[in-house]
Amino acid sequence: MQQRYDPEQIFEELRNHFRGLKGWRIAAGILGAVLFILLWSTWFTVQPEETGIIQRFGAVHRTVGPGLHFKLPNGIEMVRTVPTARVLKEEFGFLTTAAVSGQRTQYADNKAYKEVSLMLTGDLNVIDVQWIVQYRIEDPIHYIFWVRNTQQTIRDISESVMRRVVGNRLGSDVLTVGRVAVSSEVKEEMQKILTEYEAGVRLVTVELQDVTPPDPVKPAFNEVNEARQDRERTINQAQEQANREIPKAGGEASRTISEAEGYTLERVNRANGEATRFRAILDEYKRAPEVTRRRLYLEAIGAILPEAKALYIVDSDQKALVPWLPVESGQSPDAGGKKP
Repeated sequence: MQQRYDPEQIFEELRNHFRGLKGWRIAAGILGAVLFILLWSTWFTVQPEETGIIQRFGAVHRTVGPGLHFKLPNGIEMVRTVPTARVLKEEFGFLTTAAVSGQRTQYADNKAYKEVSLMLTGDLNVIDVQWIVQYRIEDPIHYIFWVRNTQQTIRDISESVMRRVVGNRLGSDVLTVGRVAVSSEVKEEMQKILTEYEAGVRLVTVELQDVTPPDPVKPAFNEVNEARQDRERTINQAQEQANREIPKAGGEASRTISEAEGYTLERVNRANGEATRFRAILDEYKRAPEVTRRRLYLEAIGAILPEAKALYIVDSDQKALVPWLPVESGQSPDAGGKKP
């Protein structure tokens, strides 16, 4: 018996066949895409300033350094990168909005930042303290997993410590000479707290950027600072004059003392010489009194006469009128008269 084929039945069978092939193609395409995505997620690159942390089913499995690395597909292992070689910065009291090399840095300053920077000092004054904290991530695993929101924790610790340190000091000290001491103390205490928290952070520096009085009291603070500067200038001028006059007076005193010592030595030596001379004359006088007396007389006359301006010879036997005989140089005996 000859079998008859229904065209409609044949067409329906062919359509079902091709429909099955299309479903397999879609399924194969989806499977291929999934495999491609899984294979694509098996490799990753860590930048030179980063450290990669690989988690397997959520648990930390290993860390890798910079370069190209491979891992199991996503869903089994995932990677998180942490900038361990970069110096990170937190700003307090201001926000850097633009920092381009060769151009002036721009800052944002609004009331929200002022709430952080306004602080009460130990002498009950309010000052505006702006500062920065620079740090490095020393242990990336501790940084990510041991403290929840480590960045906010650093900010909270810094603000708390800064307020306490500033509150223990005078406002004038923080505004002028105590800025370096405040920065050092805050850094030391912050590092101690972060180490106790095992945050995996190492502080690089804590630096006060700007310390100013609040805007309403700036004129009064400026006047106080000007008065303080005038006082320091006056003290420096007085110290300069003292440094100039004191050595001068010391030199004059040393010179006077040296002259007095020299005069003393001269007088002592002269007295010793006169005493020695007198003893020598005394010895001569004891041996020949008349000769020594005459010699002394002649020596005395020889020393006196050259200094005399006029010479008068008086007769010792004259009882009444004393005839004076002038023997001045260049005058004859007759030129002189008699004077009573």
